[in-house]
Amino acid sequence: MGQEEGRDPRVQGKDHQEGIGLRDLLAKHGVRPHKKFGQHFLVSKAVVGKIITRVGDCVGVLEIGPGPGVLTKPISENGTRIIAVELDRQILPVLQEFAPLAEIIQGDALKTDLAALMASLPEPRALVSNMPYNITGPLLEAFTNMRSLYVRAVLMMQREVAQKILATPGDSGRGALSVVMQAHFEIKRVCQAPPGAFMPPPKVESTVLEFVPRRSELTDEQLETVLTIVRSGFTQPRKTILNNISGLLGREETEALLEARKMNPQLRPHQLTWEQWKSLAE
Repeated sequence: MGQEEGRDPRVQGKDHQEGIGLRDLLAKHGVRPHKKFGQHFLVSKAVVGKIITRVGDCVGVLEIGPGPGVLTKPISENGTRIIAVELDRQILPVLQEFAPLAEIIQGDALKTDLAALMASLPEPRALVSNMPYNITGPLLEAFTNMRSLYVRAVLMMQREVAQKILATPGDSGRGALSVVMQAHFEIKRVCQAPPGAFMPPPKVESTVLEFVPRRSELTDEQLETVLTIVRSGFTQPRKTILNNISGLLGREETEALLEARKMNPQLRPHQLTWEQWKSLAE
């Protein structure tokens, strides 16, 4: 289940406006953020510092979407071996000049064998990404599938997505994403990043979350069975759990199942706890 750390995780300060010494370098190479890649370059020293702190003592880091290398540079200079996967060819000269100690791979993260890259790094390993808004969902799925290879992931995403991931039982914003991510990870909010933390400023706020893979008491097969029920249960989030999972089991069987579990058939899926989802899957 998600946890918050501190009363006000929002990062503030003049550094949002000043950047981290990148503006001249970007201008030198004639580089501007591409809308088609959903690029918003992080330029806040405060946010960068919080992310690097969470990387901690990891000696191998896989970074997805490094952009000009604001995170890549300090991580590599700490003696950490870092592999950075970047799609945009135009940014590569900036990245290579700004973070010369990093290993740079040009490619589409969704078409790259990220697990193989992660496995090639020394342990303990971390995953870092300022995720493009337009591919956040597929990246989260890919990162979840390779969770056995790293000890933590520090990921930046749109605030609304982070809120869904952190939503607890009873929260109307809770959905299948909330249950799935919380089943696989211990999740903590690291900080908020307002639009001024980026160049150019996006129209939305961002949030940095830390994900630590859980050791599940369930086998992979059992876990997938539970998550199949979860996904079915959220097919139509405003409908009752009875209506949503009847499609899997049939209405009479579902009514009998809920009665046996002493669960109110009029519950909405966002109201169920993880233990209740597991009980249904048994």
